[in-house]
Amino acid sequence: MRLQSDGVLALTGLFSHLACADAPGDPSVAAQLQGFTEAVAVARARGADPELVHLANSAGVFGVPGSRFDAVRPGISLYGLSPMPAVHTATELGLRPAMTLVGRLALVKDVPAGQGISYGLTYRTSRATTLGLVPLGYGDGVPRSASSAGPVLVAGRVRRVAGRVCMDQLVVDLDGDRPDAGDLAVLFGDGATGAPTAQDWAAAAETISYEIVTRIGARVPRVYLPGPAGQEVR
Repeated sequence: MRLQSDGVLALTGLFSHLACADAPGDPSVAAQLQGFTEAVAVARARGADPELVHLANSAGVFGVPGSRFDAVRPGISLYGLSPMPAVHTATELGLRPAMTLVGRLALVKDVPAGQGISYGLTYRTSRATTLGLVPLGYGDGVPRSASSAGPVLVAGRVRRVAGRVCMDQLVVDLDGDRPDAGDLAVLFGDGATGAPTAQDWAAAAETISYEIVTRIGARVPRVYLPGPAGQEVR
């Protein structure tokens, strides 16, 4: 604390980060909380007077009340997503998704049974059906690992990506339905509106919702809307 007493620097905060706050019962959580609390006490005993002491990330805010101290660092919860989906859903935590990813059908066409779709023809239609082309792909941040798995809301029904996600587009099997070109295709948004969620995409891509929402690229236009998520789309 000599540098502080000499006026060379001012200690304004002390912080650390919980490794397993999304699993509140993990023994490391209590160990980190105790270690941090002791470290703060040592610093204060040596003359430090931090303005802020903070430890809690989003999962700590909801699952580890003792970690809140003077300030918290919510991250994924600001998106309205659960930081601990294996323990509590976003709805159970009182969170509402704040981000919706929407495209529009560029093409709707009929195809016969046995038609191979997208690169590698990894998906083949099991019967005569209709396909919808959505101009969003991994170049926009849609995970390629969710090929033939990612959910998409089209014409009031949740469909699945058919075949591999391409750089600039993906295909959806419309099960014989015939929405119009230009109709909305919602990849993720507020589950209360019937849309798939970022957590649904995380499950399809075998990752976490954090990656789904943060990987959306700069070429996807951002439109900021008032009111509940999904209330209005432009």
